[in-house]
Amino acid sequence: MTLEADQLIGQAIGPYTVERLIGQGGFAWVFAGRRTAEGTPVALKILKPRYAGDTQFETRFRNEAEVASELRHPNIVRILEIAKTNDVTYFAMDLYADSLASRLGRNGPLPEHGLVAVARDVARALAFAHQAGIIHRDIKVDNVLFTADGRAVIADFGIARALSGYATATGVNMTIGTPHYVSPEQAQGRPLDGRSDLYALGVTLYKAATGDLPFRSSDWFELARMHVEDAPPPPRSRRPDLSARFERIILRCLAKHPDDRYASADELLAELDAIGQREPGTETFGVMQPGSSPAAATRALPRWALPVAAAGVVILVALLVVWLGRR
Repeated sequence: MTLEADQLIGQAIGPYTVERLIGQGGFAWVFAGRRTAEGTPVALKILKPRYAGDTQFETRFRNEAEVASELRHPNIVRILEIAKTNDVTYFAMDLYADSLASRLGRNGPLPEHGLVAVARDVARALAFAHQAGIIHRDIKVDNVLFTADGRAVIADFGIARALSGYATATGVNMTIGTPHYVSPEQAQGRPLDGRSDLYALGVTLYKAATGDLPFRSSDWFELARMHVEDAPPPPRSRRPDLSARFERIILRCLAKHPDDRYASADELLAELDAIGQREPGTETFGVMQPGSSPAAATRALPRWALPVAAAGVVILVALLVVWLGRR
């Protein structure tokens, strides 16, 4: 008999008691549970039987979870244990009651100060992980969770890498990453580095800022083509009250070529930190500094452009994005 999710509710899995299903993906369920002895709340990610019974998949899953468990950072979900009990493979992690996806569903787009706060937290986590040589590969609103005090934390480090390694080793056709968030290089099957995560963060911030995704299609191949070729609608065409400076941050993350994005999560974080240091009402990001790319210089608006009407700014940004998308 095939094990179903509801059969696990109320069951003991290792030192934990499963309480309720809170989410699922193609290969795993996520339950809320408790450590039986102390009553500490936890989240339990449990492999579905089809994958738990595949030795190669299970081994890769556990190995990548072990690597991810070594990432100890305030903005990364802490993995507490990786284990297998009675043919059930799972890992336990801290439980968070809220996610960016559910927050957007309840309240709609975030205010700009909230967008900056989330972007900073995610950038901090990515900078730390990238320095450790780990790319997330599946940043999206569902994987951004919130602590009780509002700090954003990233879940599921290592999972996409495990799937990718399994697909490569076995030749199994699997979708790696979430189609609406994949970077152009990910959609094309090219080698990835941390800048791919910055693209996915750009999609995440676009969604959090406007309430919609930059690209939509029910066809995966068409969606992949859009990520590779099409310019995203400028965020301020969908949310006029968004500042030009934050729009430029989103669009730079969404640049088609990795070289036109931020060079690293640290560089993005420095840009976000600088927002609070600029004079109120200042919309310019300054002139090109030595070592800056021509594309970055083109993105920066000179001071004389500040009086330009909001509609003109939207048109300018759209033209620049089209130019970048055709490079």
